[in-house]
Amino acid sequence: MDNAEIIKEMQQIAHQMYIDDIEEDPEIENEFFDCSACGEHKSMAGSIQYSKYRLCNDCVVLAEAGFKMGKIKNIQELIDAMEDKRLEVMCDFIKQDENSIKN
Repeated sequence: MDNAEIIKEMQQIAHQMYIDDIEEDPEIENEFFDCSACGEHKSMAGSIQYSKYRLCNDCVVLAEAGFKMGKIKNIQELIDAMEDKRLEVMCDFIKQDENSIKN
C-alpha cells in the first residue's frame, strides 16, 4: 500500500468515526474543544484521546497515517511537529480578538 492509499484509507476511517459519533450522540457535533495538535477549536465528533492529548478528526487522520507509514512512533512526535501550526492558530485568535475589541 503506497502513502496515497494509506492517507485515503485513514480519511475514510476517520470520516466514518465522525458519522458514528454523531449517530450515537447527535449533540456531540455541537460540543467543541481545542485540538492538542492543530490548536483549532473543533467538534468532539470523530475526535480521539491519545494519552493526555485530544485530537480533532483531521489530526486523527494525520496521526494514524503517520503511524501506518512509519513517519511517527508516538503521538508526542506529532504534537511536537505541529507546534508552529498551533502558534499560528493562537496568533490568529489574538488578532481576531483585538479587532473585535477595536470595533
